[in-house]
Amino acid sequence: MTTRGVLYVHSAPRALCPHVEWAVAGVLGGRVTLDWIRQPAAPGTWRAEFSWQGEAGTASKLASALRGWQQLRFEVTAEPCATAEGERYSSTPELGIFHAVTGIHGDILIPEDRLRAALTRSRGGESDLESELAKLLGKPWDDELEPFRYAGEGAPVRWLHQVV
Repeated sequence: MTTRGVLYVHSAPRALCPHVEWAVAGVLGGRVTLDWIRQPAAPGTWRAEFSWQGEAGTASKLASALRGWQQLRFEVTAEPCATAEGERYSSTPELGIFHAVTGIHGDILIPEDRLRAALTRSRGGESDLESELAKLLGKPWDDELEPFRYAGEGAPVRWLHQVV
């Protein structure tokens, strides 16, 4: 079963850009050329967006191929399909990688065992429940990536055609 998604490279040093393309091509099995534009939120870095289509699990393979590059900020999304839920991966140099399962409307779905663990940590005084829930929802990653998500002047515009 195939799905589709988007790779958002929020910031990458120029020297890393061809390596990102090679990593994505390795996952997708064909030549990939990204349209790189300057990232105004971090002078000296570049950003790109790439729509992809592949088997369920491709988002996870893309995130794995790109993780660990300390100067790279990215997100990978995958739409739900008949055999798999949707997914979202976010990565920053400071926080590492975040993964969430998403429903058909893009909402983050938190598994019961992760909620129970968060409750246990908050009851045990390790942290407060609000912080635990923020982490489960990816708020620290959203907070760090938000300035990079703004496309800036001259960036491509993505038109959404599906009405929900």
